[in-house]
Amino acid sequence: MVEKILSNLEKSNCSTDNIFLQAVSEVLTSLEPIVKTDSRYEQFAILERLVTPDRIIQFKVQWLDDNNQVHINNGYRIQFNNSLGPYKGGLRFHPSVTTGVLKFLAFEQIFKNSLTGLPIGGAKGGSDFDPKGKSDFEIMKFCHAFMRELHSYIGARVDVPAGDIGVGSREIGYLFGEYKHIPRNYDGVLSGKPYAFGGSLMRPQATGYGVVYFAREMLYQELQESFEGKVCTLSGAGNVALHTIEKLQQLGALVVTCSDSEGTIYDPSGINLILLKSLKDEGKRLSLEYYTDSIPTATYTKKCDYPEYAHPVWSYPCFAAFPCATQNELTVSDAKKLIENGCVAVIEGANMPTFPDAIALLQREGVLFAPGKASNAGGVAVSEFEMSQNASMEKWDFDKVDRKLDELMRQIYKRVSLTAKEYGVERNFVDGANIAAFKRVAEAMILEGV
Repeated sequence: MVEKILSNLEKSNCSTDNIFLQAVSEVLTSLEPIVKTDSRYEQFAILERLVTPDRIIQFKVQWLDDNNQVHINNGYRIQFNNSLGPYKGGLRFHPSVTTGVLKFLAFEQIFKNSLTGLPIGGAKGGSDFDPKGKSDFEIMKFCHAFMRELHSYIGARVDVPAGDIGVGSREIGYLFGEYKHIPRNYDGVLSGKPYAFGGSLMRPQATGYGVVYFAREMLYQELQESFEGKVCTLSGAGNVALHTIEKLQQLGALVVTCSDSEGTIYDPSGINLILLKSLKDEGKRLSLEYYTDSIPTATYTKKCDYPEYAHPVWSYPCFAAFPCATQNELTVSDAKKLIENGCVAVIEGANMPTFPDAIALLQREGVLFAPGKASNAGGVAVSEFEMSQNASMEKWDFDKVDRKLDELMRQIYKRVSLTAKEYGVERNFVDGANIAAFKRVAEAMILEGV
């Protein structure tokens, strides 16, 4: 059944959808043993329905720059599955955004959201607009134009977008400001809003902190280890990476690497988070090359100076590695280097940053591997907390949100680990996550009928 579905998808999806097909293949391969145990899955065509989006929305975004020059971008929203609740997933503003990338992200979001145990479905959206190099007014004008096209398809009980790459609280604020002017409603139609008007405390930290909470629980339960005094390597320098570093440092870890689109920093004394945040401030977004101006003992390696399939961020000895940049960044060559250097765990902070052959190698060699759909679910969890606060017109304090996030990530680890054991693949957290998430979504799809 699985082979037939994959074959049909390959025929019906264009070559730019390869990353979507990669994500579907990983999930369906995990599910092959379970789909044979319940005839209802075939009777209700659950797999076929699950890999087909409910709808793909594409629209034109017209906006004016500061010189009154007209620009055109593509806007998208892919609403994939709402069996568990309103569509939920981020908006990404980046030149690499295509329907293939968004289909992959929306499909992954179904499973990630299911693992949280919260009542939310899966979606993703965005635009090929690039916020880099744009003024605040240009970003505002683009966001307003984007929302004028998107507003018809979203709502607090329909679809609740959040932020992603290129979309932080500033962009969400502009999007929400325009939304209010259209239906004249002050409802929780977006999450990740500034705290001043409906946002939740700890939303910026949520994904990064959640990654570390999941990793801490996994390492304690599987190896009786902690992060105290341990060396960690990390890719990325965006919101997820910054807050992953922050929480790791709070737990006593020494994080020695980070990276951006132009190169990699290695600082053997530990990444200076204050300096890193100042370089990557929303108003600056400077290259990591400037890091060595303040800390000359650190090493900066330009991206053009290393091979495409051997990232220097993974070439240093470490206890645990955290890929937090983007999809398909950790190759099999990187995995070999991590294994040689004694890495015991790889925890994904980004969405599907590890190539399938690299995952297989890490698992064969006994390296604990946490897939992003489980380990980075903290962001969407706190987004749902924001939806709850908006619905009840309440404000939760930082400690309450942090406690709820910590407990939820522990529960996700437990759910994934127990499911892996139940199906005879102990410590295979990829299969455990896929099966646990699928069972919850599939049951809802069966109960609601066709």
